[in-house]
Amino acid sequence: MLVERDHIGIFGKMNCGKSSVMNLLTQQQTSLVDPTPGTTADTKIALQEIHGLGPVKLFDTAGLDEAGTLGEKKRAKVLADLKECDLVLLVIDPDTQDFATENTILQQARELDKQILVLYNLFRPSSAQRLGVVEESVPLLRFHRKLALAAIDPGCRQPLLEFILGHFVSKNCRMELLPFVARDEFYVLNIPMDAETPPGRYLRPQALAEEYLTRHWAYPVSYRMDLGRARQGDPGERQRFEAFLGSFRRPPRAIITDSQAMDLMHPWTPTEMMLTTFSIMMINYISRGRLAAFARGIRALDGLRAGDKVLIAEACNHSRIAEDIGTVQIPRFLAQHWPGVVVEHNFGREFQENSRLASYKLVIHCGGCMISAQKLLARIRDLDAIGVPYTNYGIFLAYTQGRAALDRVLRPFGLTIDD
Repeated sequence: MLVERDHIGIFGKMNCGKSSVMNLLTQQQTSLVDPTPGTTADTKIALQEIHGLGPVKLFDTAGLDEAGTLGEKKRAKVLADLKECDLVLLVIDPDTQDFATENTILQQARELDKQILVLYNLFRPSSAQRLGVVEESVPLLRFHRKLALAAIDPGCRQPLLEFILGHFVSKNCRMELLPFVARDEFYVLNIPMDAETPPGRYLRPQALAEEYLTRHWAYPVSYRMDLGRARQGDPGERQRFEAFLGSFRRPPRAIITDSQAMDLMHPWTPTEMMLTTFSIMMINYISRGRLAAFARGIRALDGLRAGDKVLIAEACNHSRIAEDIGTVQIPRFLAQHWPGVVVEHNFGREFQENSRLASYKLVIHCGGCMISAQKLLARIRDLDAIGVPYTNYGIFLAYTQGRAALDRVLRPFGLTIDD
């Protein structure tokens, strides 16, 4: 399998110690270190293997704050390098007074949804006393992990490597869409096809599940449930579903259902058969296996009080009609069970631009089927940094059916609601 190099860029103002960080990582004089401002005339590149991470490409960039025509050319190159990097190491000298450069780098990197780690380069031990001043001057630092070190000290190399390994998610991280799939087993995809279903194609989660099952030598079988008839108590709809399951010589191993149908699928699905939802499948996949964090977030509902704010976040702007999950079903359930709770919405880029994230008691996120892992992980990092719990549509809709239902949809992924 071809492994792509992760691109790690070192950014900051002139003379903050970027080249020293480069040399610390490579254990050699890869970059020239000198107190003369503007020593790094162009980006220095180094190829390296980092144990535990794999092959990387390191970028030691020029200072973003150099003035003049040459400085403008360097700035353009640095910002181009920023776009290419998977991880941004922002190096800050706490003893400096003006942090406009650091603010600019953070704003640009966050706009690109980059992973960011902050390195306070302490030229003298007393510099650590100014970290509070730095963080007041650069408010966005509150969202990002930080490490204080002396970049010229070889003894800081191992802590730096551990810091990177502990917080950076490589683009080579392998993730299974349906980790419970077994060869030559049947899997039912329950697709109700409501009023919001586009004609002529499956939704992305449904198409991904079908392709994944087929590629792994399993047998996907699609079933369309009539939600309207079933909820009206029409006995024929349940009989039709039971006849469908009974048509298999060997019972299906699992059912993956639209989250909206959990009120029916939980009681209707035989107890020996696994059950989960497309939304839970997608949030686990796109978040690179962070389903447990979304499951823990649902506990925040237990502490909601009148006046608390809940944010419902959708990654895309789809056409919303009929019983839309995010704008109708979830707000209705919240209003019924937690009167006085304030529900707000963010669609698309609104989440990144929301300066009031810390004011929410809970964020309920969509399945993330139309967002990249890079963008979703950027959202998760921000919420983790400010301590706001988050959950997901599929988990929420299973929760509305009780503890047993929620535990059931998590179990195929090796989790329980107590994890």
